[in-house]
Amino acid sequence: MYCTPPIAPDRLALTATEAAARMGICRAQFWKLHSAGKVPMPVYLGSKAPRWRLDELRQWLDAGCPDRQTWQRRKAGGS
Repeated sequence: MYCTPPIAPDRLALTATEAAARMGICRAQFWKLHSAGKVPMPVYLGSKAPRWRLDELRQWLDAGCPDRQTWQRRKAGGS
């Protein structure tokens, strides 16, 4: 069985594997959700280093996991 190492509590940006673990899903499912536009956009720390902000993932989960377009509108102040 695949286990992810514990995530340091001071981490602000998570890899896909870490974000998936925080959400209680596998990494493959997280990438499927990302491809389908169902999770917030990552920030890129390099051209091939996507990271998801922990605070944004928490807010997104608290908002009921809206699709990416709805989430972007909410962040921008729209409805």
